[in-house]
Amino acid sequence: MFSRLSLITILFCFAFLVSCGPSKDEWNAKLKEIEDLKSQMADMKARYEEMMEKLRNENDSMKSKLAELSEAKTSLEDLVKQLNKQQEQAKKRLEMFKNMMAKFKSLIEAGKLKVKIRNGKMLLELPSAVLFESGKADLSPEGKATLDEVAPVLASFKDREFQVVGHTDNVPIKTSKFPSNWELSTARAVSVVKYLQDKGVPPTSLSAGGYSEFQPVADNSDEAGKAANRRIEIVVMPNLEELPDLSDLENLLKE
Repeated sequence: MFSRLSLITILFCFAFLVSCGPSKDEWNAKLKEIEDLKSQMADMKARYEEMMEKLRNENDSMKSKLAELSEAKTSLEDLVKQLNKQQEQAKKRLEMFKNMMAKFKSLIEAGKLKVKIRNGKMLLELPSAVLFESGKADLSPEGKATLDEVAPVLASFKDREFQVVGHTDNVPIKTSKFPSNWELSTARAVSVVKYLQDKGVPPTSLSAGGYSEFQPVADNSDEAGKAANRRIEIVVMPNLEELPDLSDLENLLKE
């Protein structure tokens, strides 16, 4: 009797629970809500990953830009140093130019010498008529007297080298001693170099060369132009620190 009553009670409770639980539609709605939440979470995760990737890319871009700025800063600092160095060198060259002009004042005023700047180099220009007789490479008495004044000034610039260069006009010469203007222009330069050496200019700071008629400074069509082209130039050679930086060229040659 008791067992039968218990069974009836259990069945009654089960039926009650089933009748009181969520309906199928409610259950499906809950499942859909869960699926929607899962979808939203997946979407949020995807957006989060996308945002993190964007931040990583922006961070890499920022690092790259900072590296570029640092490199640009270094280049700018190097440029400023180079410009300061060039400015200091230009100042020294200007002082030397003024000093040389002052020491050669008497020769300049007498028309025996000119101080010029050509192709970035300072040079002393002496007319051949002052130094030599026509067609000859032996110094005239007047030429020696002029170089007597030039030599001590050159000797005072102990950190400088000087290239003595001979030039002629375009009138051909053909003698046993000078077959062409090449030989004449070079021989005249050598005569000046030897005399300057004898007067105290160190031979290690001197060199000689000739350009014949091929570097005129005036038109050879008249006598005045020809006279201007017949000249001796003493070129003040630049020091090593005044030469352009060739490191980029050296690096290129190594590649």
